[in-house]
Amino acid sequence: MIKSRLDPGGEDYLRRREAMLAKLAELDAEHAKAVGGGGEKYVERHRKRGKLLARERIELLVDPDSPFLELSPLAAWGSEYPVGAGVVTGIGVVAGVECVITANDPTVRGGSSNPWTLRKTIRASDIALRNRLPYVNLVESGGADLPAQKEIFIPGGQIFRDLTRLSAAGIPTVAIVFGNSTAGGAYVPGMSDYVVMVRERAKVFLGGPPLVKMATGEESDDESLGGAEMHARVSGLADYLAEDEHDALRIGRNIIGSLHWRKLGVTPFEPREPRYPADELLGIVPEDLKVPFDPREVIARVVDGSEFEEFKPAYGTSLVTGWARIHGYPVGVLANARGVLFSAESQKATQFIQLAGQSRTPLLFLQNTTGYMVGKDYEQGGIIKHGAMMINAVSNSTVPHLTVVMGASYGAGNYGMCGRAYDPRFLFSWPSAKSAVMGPAQLAGVLSLVGRASAQAKGQVYDEEGDAAMRAMVEAQIEAESLAFFLSGRLYDDGVIDPRDTRTVLGLCLSAINSAPVPAPGGFGVFRP
Repeated sequence: MIKSRLDPGGEDYLRRREAMLAKLAELDAEHAKAVGGGGEKYVERHRKRGKLLARERIELLVDPDSPFLELSPLAAWGSEYPVGAGVVTGIGVVAGVECVITANDPTVRGGSSNPWTLRKTIRASDIALRNRLPYVNLVESGGADLPAQKEIFIPGGQIFRDLTRLSAAGIPTVAIVFGNSTAGGAYVPGMSDYVVMVRERAKVFLGGPPLVKMATGEESDDESLGGAEMHARVSGLADYLAEDEHDALRIGRNIIGSLHWRKLGVTPFEPREPRYPADELLGIVPEDLKVPFDPREVIARVVDGSEFEEFKPAYGTSLVTGWARIHGYPVGVLANARGVLFSAESQKATQFIQLAGQSRTPLLFLQNTTGYMVGKDYEQGGIIKHGAMMINAVSNSTVPHLTVVMGASYGAGNYGMCGRAYDPRFLFSWPSAKSAVMGPAQLAGVLSLVGRASAQAKGQVYDEEGDAAMRAMVEAQIEAESLAFFLSGRLYDDGVIDPRDTRTVLGLCLSAINSAPVPAPGGFGVFRP
């Protein structure tokens, strides 16, 4: 068992806790924007039509008192589009089956899709495919947001391709249509395995009456052109005709329940709560990410029984590795202890990743890294080849990977610790997380040195005042672009989470991962680097 050295009454702890609570208050405010949809005016208009909101539909679909893990709630943050991107995605339990659920928010521009809606939806279908989770679409969409069509039309075809690939892989897809499903949106029910439509509400057509009139001169009305009853009785697109939204959700639950879906992964051991309270996670990460912290304090508050079998504890001490369980699921943990990765840490990580591959154990990466060490001695000592070895191991490991960015995630350390480009099954950030090619001061300093050397080579006097202004501008820009909200808005993670929820979130992800069978082993054995 890990013996905690954290002092919850200490000055450092209390200061860090207050800083984290302030960040969480900001996070709550941004989440509220996503929950608010298109704003009070459009929410009220939607309710007056007798319709449920997107999250209300999800709440009625999932099992009572079961968790719903919302994904990418900050999508589009910092862009011209509303926070949340006009769609809700996540993992919920429906009739006892974990499913990926996507729900258009019709209070945001009629549920039309902008570029971030597209990316968020594609991410959801990828999660469904890789983890073998049935996929439920709660549809009410006006198709593409036409002013942004140049960014949506061509890549948007992947949504429909993904639906057919899910079906081909034997993963059921269900579309429940509550309102308009127009133009490209019509292909969502068209390419789903099961389709439910709400009588007198659902309207599914490639082109509505105005477009048909324009294209062919034909006069038509919504119901005869694409109404739910027509599709149930004439076209055959609707498999089930629901009387209202509640009935549609009941039918959707029955469809999932009739699948007799079974998990194909491992059965977890009996879970045990950590011996230390999750609330103490608020005071571990320093405000200044250059100050190191012991990741064992995080591990002790996340893993079962606070028990952690550390691997190679005396070697490569800047990286902590070892075995544990989370909600009964075995995991291998890699956690940065002092930020910098040296050759020893890289070799240790490589061996550990290969051992996890041999035992088919999922890996959890807890990131707080400034990258691989630089300098003459380290270059001569082989830091490039050792870092490459670690990145090679991460790239070719076939067990599921989970990543949590707790603090810094800079340079190639982001890659070696399984950042977004290395395709972890799930990746979440704490509000304290920052990620960039390097720290703001370092990046501005590099640009300053390059400019100074260029001026010297040309025999010019260097503009010190301009240099100071440039450094301040670059530092401010990189600081803003490295923050957790900014990165989450671009879907570089699956959400910014409260540190206290880390164990729960990881448990939900590990359960979802095990809907799929354990992946086949990789093609290499363990070697001692």
